Amino acid sequence: MTNLKQHFDEIAPKRRAWKKRNYYYHESIETFFRFLVPENKKILELGSGTGELLAALKPSHGVGIDISAEMTTLAKDAFPNIDFRQGNAEDPLTWGVKEKFDYIIMSDLVGHLDDIQKTFENLKAFCSNHTRIVVSYYNFLWEPALKFAERFNMKTPTRTGNWLSPEDIQNLFFLSGFDTIKEERRLLFPKKVPFLHKIIDFIGSLPLINRLCLINYFVARPLEQKPVPETSVSVVIPCKNEKGNIENAVRRLPDLGSHTEIIFIDGHSTDGTPDEIQRVTGLFPDKDIKFLVQEGRGKGDAVRKAFEHAQADILMILDADLTVPPGEMPKFYNALASGKGEFINGSRLVYPMEEEAMRFLNMLGNKFFSLAFSWLLSQKIKDTLCGTKVLSRENYMAIAANRHYFGDFDPFGDFDLLFGASKLNLKIVEIPIRYRARQYGSTQISRFKHGVLLLKMCFFAVRKMKIF
Repeated sequence: MTNLKQHFDEIAPKRRAWKKRNYYYHESIETFFRFLVPENKKILELGSGTGELLAALKPSHGVGIDISAEMTTLAKDAFPNIDFRQGNAEDPLTWGVKEKFDYIIMSDLVGHLDDIQKTFENLKAFCSNHTRIVVSYYNFLWEPALKFAERFNMKTPTRTGNWLSPEDIQNLFFLSGFDTIKEERRLLFPKKVPFLHKIIDFIGSLPLINRLCLINYFVARPLEQKPVPETSVSVVIPCKNEKGNIENAVRRLPDLGSHTEIIFIDGHSTDGTPDEIQRVTGLFPDKDIKFLVQEGRGKGDAVRKAFEHAQADILMILDADLTVPPGEMPKFYNALASGKGEFINGSRLVYPMEEEAMRFLNMLGNKFFSLAFSWLLSQKIKDTLCGTKVLSRENYMAIAANRHYFGDFDPFGDFDLLFGASKLNLKIVEIPIRYRARQYGSTQISRFKHGVLLLKMCFFAVRKMKIF
């Protein structure tokens, strides 16, 4: 977050010059926000920058929060009638605000957030039943063009942002307790073409063509919150040569529900992992830790055996490499226990990966498989191979009973569960997580092997799910 603050402090002196250079783009955003947000309302803007958008909405009372002190100073000087404050959009304690607002707006902010779901959840304290949240973000299909423009000094420099589709933003609203009321796609071309710009805007509003527009807008409302019921949880941790991660897996895993059972299942390790599991079990006598050894090979075989021995009502898979942080597991628990979904799948392809840039060809490949599996399963799926998956014991038993339909085809277990959940018409919900760098050992997965496996699974699924 410090780097983000430094970045915006550095570009603050040139921010208005950049806006002037791309005036049609920023004018279009202001125009549509004015359409969505009536005048004389109490408005909170997160990521308010130099203040022009909030001022254009003519609030009866406006509060703007921005991480950059330099941006905030410029906004205060230009618009003294609006309350601009320096603060972290992800930490309401830095805002110094306690009131509720009619509208909360975020323009081009969500791409910079470390935890979008948590940020959305924090907004509840500033909402009444009538509050509306308005978010805008660019269409990721434009990423190559925007990077090209940035390289040739044609737009404001930005850092690598989150890969967010419209469905991702709606899903994050849903997970955070908001209902998406409206989605709009605007601005087919970000430069003003004399005499033709109105026609281009109209063409951009047409069905299908609007999917090529640069900016997506979302309007959401808060839903009534119901208490999440307490239920027991079994966390299955398949491991092979993960000795250095065992203690951290237990230490960093929060208590979940009414009782947390931790099941390590070893896949014939040669680095002393079984002995380490025994040591860690003694180190945490207050934890319910069990240890199993699989007879077969592959993660899928290990998960099946561990699920057979699990005692709790909710079943979770957490990979022992800890690339999905154990501290993220409460999000998965809350999504399932609250009934938001019946099969909860992790997604690593929203936030930038730690110490790993998403190559352009990788991005295209992930987009292709996202569309392919979403079509195959008739539900939105962005990341099929994230190892973190959560479902109820009852639904797992139904998947296992129906396994004969697909057969024993999947050594990793991801597709066995995903296809099984889809076949049973379970509601699949994805939780975006930050994919962390491995701290111990080396990966046992090949990127190209995964690609070939995905292609095989696509052809397999077409035969089993689309051709009868």
